[in-house]
Formats: sequence, C-alpha cells, structure tokens
Amino acid sequence: MSLEDWQLPPVREGRPAPEELEARRRGTAAYREEPEEGVAVARRLVGGVPCTFLEVPVPALTLLYFHGGGYRMGDAEGWLGIASRIALAARARVILVEYRLAPEAPFPAALHDAASVYDALVTVDEEGLDTPPFVGGDSAGGGLAAALALAARGARVPMPAGLVLLSAWLDLTVTKPTYDSNAATDLFISKRSLREAAEIYLQLHDPSDPLASPLFADLSGLPPVLLLASCHEALLGDTTAFASRAAAAGVPVQAHLIPDVPHAWPAIDPKIPESTTAIAAIAHFLTPQPPP
Repeated sequence: MSLEDWQLPPVREGRPAPEELEARRRGTAAYREEPEEGVAVARRLVGGVPCTFLEVPVPALTLLYFHGGGYRMGDAEGWLGIASRIALAARARVILVEYRLAPEAPFPAALHDAASVYDALVTVDEEGLDTPPFVGGDSAGGGLAAALALAARGARVPMPAGLVLLSAWLDLTVTKPTYDSNAATDLFISKRSLREAAEIYLQLHDPSDPLASPLFADLSGLPPVLLLASCHEALLGDTTAFASRAAAAGVPVQAHLIPDVPHAWPAIDPKIPESTTAIAAIAHFLTPQPPP
C-alpha cells in the first residue's frame, strides 16, 4: 500500500517560523536527557522520515512514539530519556518520529509523516515486525498518535496494537472547562498557549476535523487505549472526554488520573515517584499479560 491509499488531506504550504519561536526551539536543547544505560540508539529513515530507534537486546514489541511540543516545537533528541525508560521497562523497541513542525509545515504534514512511518512498518515490513506496533505520544504527540490510528482505520491497514496517550491534546477547538479550572495549577500549558499553537498548526483549517482533533471522531474500532493525565493540568478535560467517548464506542480503555503532577510528568520530571509509576503502567499495558 502507498500513502496515497490513506486518502489524507493534501499537504499545504506553510510560513516561516518567527524568530521568537526559533529561539524557543533552540532553548529546549538545554533540557535534553541522555538515554538510559542499556538502551541502544540508532538513527535512520523509515518511509522516508527521519526516526530515532531506542531498543534493548531482543525487544519483545515496538512502540511508535510522537513527541510533544504543540506541533511547533520538540524533536526526537529531547525525548530520548522517556523513550529509553519505556524501552527498558517494557523490553521494547521505541521509535521516535521526527515529524515536520508548524508553521513551516502546517496540518496535515505531521500526520503524513506519521502515516509514512507506520505504513512502512506494517506493509513494507522494513523493520521485520511480526505484529503491528503500539502507537503513543505525549501532549500534541498524543493527539497525533490518536489521529494516526483513525487514519489507519480509514486506510484499512493493520491497526496499532494499542494507543498510549500521555497528557494528550485531543481537541484543537480549545473549549474544555479544565483549560480555565486548572489554569492556576498548570505551569506549562494555558488556554492562550494552546490557541496560539492551534493557529500555528491549523492555519485556517477546521479545528474540529477529526484528524486534527480526534475527540470529534467516531472512535469505534480503535485498539485498546491507555490514557494518563494529571488531575491538575489544563488538558485533563481532553483525556476524560476521550476516555468516556472511547468507552462508549466499545473501545477498551484504561485511564490513570494522577494528582499533584505536572503536564506530561514522566517526560518533564522523571525523578518523581509518580513518573516511575507511570512508566510501569505503560510497560504493563504494552506487555502481554498471562491469562488469569
């Protein structure tokens, strides 16, 4: 199957990134983590898209993971820490996708990149996968992971083994009540920053398009979903609404709502106990469990 068979909206021309955004992108380099010991790192193209592979010897499964950053910042180098911790905990190969960013590459360029990688993995079998990968991400990357699953369902390619959505941004209309009710307790995300990111990414595209805002999709037929969110983050409402709608559509759902932690805490604050617990929950979800 080629990417044309996915019937995605066409890629559009974007606009240059303003200097302020370029400076913020450069500034994130100071917060990058090194991968954990025992995890091999390799960089190569999959489906024509740059990817970073983190894996343990003889991995038991594959997780395709999309970094956060509001579709306008972030890169694989900044997510080596969390990816390597998942790889160790789940005995996994984790593939970080270097998808194109807005405003230079607005919606749906990131989804095209995600689909190109996924299509190569499940149809071309570039990496020798025996089963479809899990798909996951945090913040905007979580939204992209959910959009990819919806696009895969439409393209009738093998569905992901499951979805891991961490503090996922799933509604680009930015209308959930928790954007206001948790404004004082979320130090990383605000309604204003989300609206700015949505404008940069969408560039006049309909924010209720399910491939941009998966919360508006028919969620039936999706694979099992693990959702994790802070009880005190702005995006809490995205997680709770998605969990409710997915469960109503017959999708197996696990939702972990954790108090007193920041947005995307396993990536942002890995040393707190709640981050260790979250990585263990992700590993448990990814790892086949023996029958009772």
